[in-house]
Amino acid sequence: MSTTLTPVKSFGFLLDGHWITEGALHEIRAPYDQEVVGAVVYGTRRHAEAAIAAAVKAFETTRRLPAYERQRVLRCVAEALVARKDEFAKVLAREAGKPLKQARAEVERAISTFFIAAEESTRINGEVLPLDTAPAAPGRWGIVKRFPLGPISAITPFNFPLNLVAHKLAPAIACGCTVVLKPPPQDPLSALMLAELVQQAGWPDGALNVLTLSNEDAAPLVSDERIKLLSFTGSSAAGWELKKKAGKKRVVLELGGNAGCIVHGDADLKQAAERCVTGGFGYAGQTCISVQRIFVERKAMPEFTDHLVAGARKLKIGDPLDASTDVGPMIREADAVRAVEWIEEAVAGGAKLLCGGQRKGWFVHPTVLTGTKPSMRVNCLEVFAPVVTVEPYDDFHEALRRVNDSPWGLQAGVFTRDARLIFRAFEELQVGGVIAGDIPTWRMDQMPYGGVKDSGLGREGLKYAIEEMTERKLLVMNVQ
Repeated sequence: MSTTLTPVKSFGFLLDGHWITEGALHEIRAPYDQEVVGAVVYGTRRHAEAAIAAAVKAFETTRRLPAYERQRVLRCVAEALVARKDEFAKVLAREAGKPLKQARAEVERAISTFFIAAEESTRINGEVLPLDTAPAAPGRWGIVKRFPLGPISAITPFNFPLNLVAHKLAPAIACGCTVVLKPPPQDPLSALMLAELVQQAGWPDGALNVLTLSNEDAAPLVSDERIKLLSFTGSSAAGWELKKKAGKKRVVLELGGNAGCIVHGDADLKQAAERCVTGGFGYAGQTCISVQRIFVERKAMPEFTDHLVAGARKLKIGDPLDASTDVGPMIREADAVRAVEWIEEAVAGGAKLLCGGQRKGWFVHPTVLTGTKPSMRVNCLEVFAPVVTVEPYDDFHEALRRVNDSPWGLQAGVFTRDARLIFRAFEELQVGGVIAGDIPTWRMDQMPYGGVKDSGLGREGLKYAIEEMTERKLLVMNVQ
């Protein structure tokens, strides 16, 4: 059963090594029962500009730090997370409404993210190039080395308020960049707790600044030319709009999707259905790679659908702090209302409701729809709720085409035992990643992660994020 906890302490914001506690407190309320779980002080535009100045100044220190020191800081943060992982998990469950078992998994991933970054910090490799390839260049060769870009602004969303922050901070520390972070307003507590760990690990003052800001006051994080990279994770509409305002700086966008999953008739249908239940309804579907559109070979449709609906009906909805809970509340009641409106719209348009479709306050029951049309909002938009559609196909190429019939392209899942079909999917699917034998929701933190089309620009995953955060520089040697 759930555990009664005292509220998380109030937080100021971290600016140039100091915690600023002056200002009005903004309450953070639990999506489950709307109880106050903590409070934060919001910064102003003036504070945002001061944070950028602090990051610029601190970069003169961090860009010179040796790899072993950056590695030490990262390991220290990871070990501190290990020591406090239960505390972090409970904070996530309260502030984000994330079921405890999923919150624990997020903390474990954040730990892994920092440990992997610690390893990557010591292998930011360059190369030696022979340049004597023409008569004009005898005795010449080149050294290519990666250098940190400079100050980075990072903006993160509510759905993974700890690990998505880790995916921006850890590679930045690994390569020597400084950061100004704007955590999500809905659930910023875990990010501020993480900032304490980074500070305690000995990362220089000003090298990490974490400010809760309104969107208006956060504008300098996007437009200021002293920022050399903007790393944003959030909605597609917001991300592309920020890119327009970012000027000459480098931009990495990790945006939305309406992930497709193909289930061919030769797959283990029960296992595929079980995985789609996990991928479609985990964290109430509030994941950019949550299973949303499922395409099943027609002959397998009845059996697969039976398993899918049975699995959805078994899920327990309730208190996120109850370790047996599978599905918690939506982050806002308005999102639950919207999701049910889209479901009802689909049913009114001829779709069949196989299970779910109900809302109770901030909760939406896991929902399976069939007989939908591509133009329905449950298909053509990002539902970001515990809602999946399942439709039959007759030809594998048709399934590929239907997955591609989307403005987004983040990840896709393909269940089949036929290697030829897997490689055809790999060649033809317009996505950043194809997951064979599993759901599109699957991710490991070291892999290159990102999308195409409206799903984003650039890649995260520690090694790949470090590449985004560094610049190649060439030294030509003339030894003749």
